[in-house]
Amino acid sequence: MSETTTNPEPQADASYRVTADELRQFIERFERLEAEKRDIADQQKEVMAEAKARGYDTKVMRKVIALRKRDKDDIAEEEAVLEMYKEALGM
Repeated sequence: MSETTTNPEPQADASYRVTADELRQFIERFERLEAEKRDIADQQKEVMAEAKARGYDTKVMRKVIALRKRDKDDIAEEEAVLEMYKEALGM
């Protein structure tokens, strides 16, 4: 009497392939986004280089950009504390 066994490997292989394909897709999407991020960073550097060439202070520009991202109340509170500290130090 011969025994026939079903081999679970084909099903495991199929699910592994699907998982591997899906994993590869996630990795490739992430890599494309990384490339886009590098391109955007290069474009930002170009903008700052152009601004600098026209005489703008890019260090101050970066501060203005950072401030524009923040809440106005937080900025006002920080500036008030800064003024208080400066007065305490006689600045």
